[in-house]
Amino acid sequence: MIKKFIFISYLIFFSFLIQNCGFNTIQELDEQVKADMAEILNQYKRRADLIPSLVKVVEGYSNFEKNVLTDVTRARGNVGGLSATPEIINNPEEFQKFQHAQNQLGSALQRLLVVVEKYPDLKANQNYSDLQAQIEGTENRIAIARRNYIKSVQAYNTYIRKIPGVIWAGFFGYSVKSSFVVENEDEILKMDKSISKPPEIQFEK
Repeated sequence: MIKKFIFISYLIFFSFLIQNCGFNTIQELDEQVKADMAEILNQYKRRADLIPSLVKVVEGYSNFEKNVLTDVTRARGNVGGLSATPEIINNPEEFQKFQHAQNQLGSALQRLLVVVEKYPDLKANQNYSDLQAQIEGTENRIAIARRNYIKSVQAYNTYIRKIPGVIWAGFFGYSVKSSFVVENEDEILKMDKSISKPPEIQFEK
């Protein structure tokens, strides 16, 4: 009977300790980071899904520079060849590879949209205009999602680097997460007719 009482007492004490040591806070911050990364992946997928239709419309114009279309198609293929889940943020090397591929796709897509400016007939095509609007909207949502992710990673990394978070993060195996810097999100949010330069990677140390 006494042993049972001691066991229950220890269980209650341990539960109280867990509730008040910051472990729950770490979990909440961790889940927020994953949720924000999931939204980024969702918007990246939407952008990739729009590209085949865009390429098909542009291909109809015989004088259009084929190398630009080739770059976009190749970049999309590189992105498609990488599997990514929200857990990728726990693997800096894979995160860097994936984000590099997304940067390449964004750059190729930007070049395509810039070149289209030289083709008035193509610009006036309704299908192209609709796709361009959808891509611009997606780029805007990507910028917002990345900004939210940066904020949540900053909150998480800051918490687990300070006492008591650093103690419990080490005890439960939590580590800092990879982030990146958006240098031109204000331009993206203007939703003009150009696609912004992709962000550069900056890993937490």
